[in-house]
Amino acid sequence: INAEYGVLKKMRSVLPLLLFFLFTVVLTQQSNYRIGRGIYDITGPAAETGMMGYAMVGQHTAGIHFRLRARAFIVSESNGPPTVYVSGDMCFCSQAVKLNVVKKLASLYGSLYTADNVMISGTHTHSGPAGYSYYPLYDITSFGFFQENFDTIVNGIVTAIQRAHNNIVPGRILINTGLLADPQSNINRSPSAYVANPAEEKAQYKWDVDKDITVLRFEDLNGKELGSITWFSVHGTSMNNTNLLISGDNKGYASMLFERLKNGPNSLPGKGEFVAAFGQSNEGDVSPNTKGAFCDNGKPCDYVKSTCGGTSQGCRAYGPGKDDFESTKIIGSQQFQEALNLYNTANVPLVGSVLNKHTYLDMENTIVRPEFSGLTYNVSTCVGALGDSFAGGTTDGPGDFDFTQGTNSTNVNPFWNFIASEALAKPPPEQVNCSHPKPILLYTGGITFPVRWTGKILPIQVFKWGQLYIASVPGEFTTMSGRRLRNSIKRVLAKYNMLTNDTVVVIAGLANAYSHYIATPEEYGVQRYEGASTLFGPHTLPAYQQEFSSLVEAMIQQKTYPPGPTPPDISGDTFNFIPGVLVDEPGIGYNFGDVVTQPKPQYSVGDLVRVVFVTANPRNNYRTEDTFLTVERQLTNGSFVVVYDDGSWETKYKWARSCEIIPDFMCPESQATIEWDTTGAEPGVYRIQHFGDAKSLLGKITPFSGTTETFKLV
Repeated sequence: INAEYGVLKKMRSVLPLLLFFLFTVVLTQQSNYRIGRGIYDITGPAAETGMMGYAMVGQHTAGIHFRLRARAFIVSESNGPPTVYVSGDMCFCSQAVKLNVVKKLASLYGSLYTADNVMISGTHTHSGPAGYSYYPLYDITSFGFFQENFDTIVNGIVTAIQRAHNNIVPGRILINTGLLADPQSNINRSPSAYVANPAEEKAQYKWDVDKDITVLRFEDLNGKELGSITWFSVHGTSMNNTNLLISGDNKGYASMLFERLKNGPNSLPGKGEFVAAFGQSNEGDVSPNTKGAFCDNGKPCDYVKSTCGGTSQGCRAYGPGKDDFESTKIIGSQQFQEALNLYNTANVPLVGSVLNKHTYLDMENTIVRPEFSGLTYNVSTCVGALGDSFAGGTTDGPGDFDFTQGTNSTNVNPFWNFIASEALAKPPPEQVNCSHPKPILLYTGGITFPVRWTGKILPIQVFKWGQLYIASVPGEFTTMSGRRLRNSIKRVLAKYNMLTNDTVVVIAGLANAYSHYIATPEEYGVQRYEGASTLFGPHTLPAYQQEFSSLVEAMIQQKTYPPGPTPPDISGDTFNFIPGVLVDEPGIGYNFGDVVTQPKPQYSVGDLVRVVFVTANPRNNYRTEDTFLTVERQLTNGSFVVVYDDGSWETKYKWARSCEIIPDFMCPESQATIEWDTTGAEPGVYRIQHFGDAKSLLGKITPFSGTTETFKLV
């Protein structure tokens, strides 16, 4: 008996160690994933192409501040199917881009990557080339669909995913969350709409914008750092609607800072192993222009309508810097610094299964049940339409004519409402009633020339990475809309006992398709820009809450889910009025690549170096994964090393036609101005090179280059 007691006593002493060992083994198995990451250039035409975001007819690309990238991450369980998250430096992911990316992936990998497990989100920069949607509304101000730009985006995203696929390794993912509470980080640009939400709901939150920031840290099993994803809600409008240089705006700059830190100070943008995405979330009413909106006389704009003297044109919001570039730097740096802090202190591993669910909705015919609408009867979404306040613009980019925000009557703009309804499409009475109190300016779902102006078959999608849930939305959710959607998802998780203190739900905004804004019903009633741009009427948000709840429930139960209606193929119905490049000429007495303005012999660190070259139209060759310029430092052996290119923050490549007499649209001559901000640069001997491609009258494209004299930086 004593011997048996002794054995039992020993077993009791080692039992905790045994249980701890087994728990550790199970935890390790559940927290180890297969991880891939990749990055690729998606920079489009750097000249004479409309920009996507502000819908300004005269805002055409005229150079590059820094390049646009697609950043892809693949996550799967050890033996499970993959999921792909892509953050692209573009205004939004159009449905055409998503469908064509999936089509190309199918030709490469069969059924491994599909619409169901590939999620593509735009960072919402307003400084990228437009013309990459099949739906006409988003192509009008850029004069049509631009196939070459579209192909650059699609092929770049596919290549980023290929690189991620080829770099898959076993690893782990750590998560951390925090607050970017600096008042300069983001601000609500429609506070008069936000305050319309219920008082008891607003009381649950300290701010009228989300300050939440979520960071993932990817590393292999040996602790080698692979990459990161950061989600934070703020518009990509630090660069305003007068900017003509391609830019990834504040999120693109944050990615650049993180990647330079991890890949080394001598790495060039987009070239290192470490990939850092700063993804977009529910930024619908969230601005980076944190000084607020002011009139030209320095007084604040009207609180309700954001007007000055009754018009919207003079009301403009300003960022925290002295100009757009400094504001971009400040907002981007803030996101980077807080993300880095959370990245360095992340110690909670993602644990559990990797799952995904996806379906398509007919957002013009979705019946919403009372449990989600808050009413006592079923209601329906409406045919797509934009209200008068849509044309009023925002404080980030004011509109034109006499439109203002907060307009809820067609009597305010009778002339334009008459023109739009009679010349384009007149909404039937039932749709006028359905969209009330939105006065319909553009009945986009009813305009069918050359095809429907906006889509109605839209995707929703959810990823589960352990205790992290990522909900992709095909539009711009406002702050409170995003909060309600996250809470709806959490209620489903709680129903199945899957909501813990470690559960995190994030929204991936502007993903897989684009359908403008999603305001709360209360914000919709105010009819500021976000409400007027809520296409499908006052019950749009409740419809998404309902459908996401069903989708998440099916994912948790691992049940099949109806795929929904198939989006129409309208690729053959696009239009294009963008003239091509006819011919390039260097001008009498010049050759392509000649230096018109040489650098001074010597500069001090902090000076701006500015040189000018004879060049050709950059639309001849986008120089994808390449550059239009290099800044090169001379080594002790006399050779030169590239220290900056056109993807660098420190440089600017500016293009302009240069004929003195011939009008620009007929002028075949052009010049490239290259600027280098030497702040923080290493003293030494430097030179600048320019690269381009010229088109002859017969259509032959020939590369050329030019090199400045050397100069000293002291």
